[in-house]
Amino acid sequence: MSALAHASSLLRSGDVVAFPTETVYGLGANALDEASVAKIFAAKGRPAHNPLIIHVSDIEEARGLTSDWTPEAEALALAFWPGPLSLVLKKNSKIPGIVTAGGETVAIRCPDHPVALALLRACKFPLAAPSANRSNYISPSTAAHVIASLDGRIPLVLDGGPCKAGIESTVLSLVTSPAQILRPGPIPAAILERCGIQVALTNPAVDHLGKNIPQSPGQMPVHYAPTTLLLLRHKHEAAETVSSLLLQGKKVGYMRVSAETTFGFDCTEAIMKVENPENNSSPAVVDMPEEPTAYAKQLYAALHLLDSYNLEVIVCEQPPSSPIWAGITDRLNRAATTTN
Repeated sequence: MSALAHASSLLRSGDVVAFPTETVYGLGANALDEASVAKIFAAKGRPAHNPLIIHVSDIEEARGLTSDWTPEAEALALAFWPGPLSLVLKKNSKIPGIVTAGGETVAIRCPDHPVALALLRACKFPLAAPSANRSNYISPSTAAHVIASLDGRIPLVLDGGPCKAGIESTVLSLVTSPAQILRPGPIPAAILERCGIQVALTNPAVDHLGKNIPQSPGQMPVHYAPTTLLLLRHKHEAAETVSSLLLQGKKVGYMRVSAETTFGFDCTEAIMKVENPENNSSPAVVDMPEEPTAYAKQLYAALHLLDSYNLEVIVCEQPPSSPIWAGITDRLNRAATTTN
């Protein structure tokens, strides 16, 4: 039996499977079966008030999951699917409440990865799929990241190589006017607006007790975080912070933006250049790309790598304050212990 056939068999029997997408690896289950979806929450240790994104194989399948597939949804799906855009719309009765945390809206997307699409077509049902990692931990951009986080908790990981986008999808709510970006991602507002849709960037506060139901994942204040203390510092302060921590005898990692970065788009943690990972008198340095698309692709790999070195602190240079860096800034702000 092929790996794909095995995966679809597990999913049809009500189990969970980790699979690659162009953004990050997802942990999938039959989105229309409450008991199956519950296994996602159990494997991740995910709180029930944090909703899931549903993955579909095409636009037609998405239309069948909503009670109001709008002209704006049609235009955006035609323009950006398959791709890293999740659309929040009013759900219909097919979707169990566990997927939406009891809310009346659902986030849907069509992933741009051949393995993900082949799996969806083999199953013949949509997959609810958050990132395939323990809740609140660094998202996985390789199969190895999934195994490190969920080994023993799930039956299968489909390995599709490193994810090409590297951070989670842009989430756009179409149940408000103007449309609102609930989670920034690879597709910025300016690109979305080319479809003739007004877009606002918002970050609604979410009650940890679940009194205010979030419309999508990625809205918790703490998320995507390494186990190592992560500090964000402006570029001119980061090196000084690293030096100060080393003088205190701390084992320090340093994520800096460098024009000398050579790994670019083809890097995985296996070949990423890290200077001095075992030398406590100097930091373990990861040079990150200056270009935001390349930086996003390597973000989680860099955090996973530094988190594996038994460091005490990771210092990361704050990205530029620009709309094209919004998705990266969002992930780092939620992962950081403090930005002060």
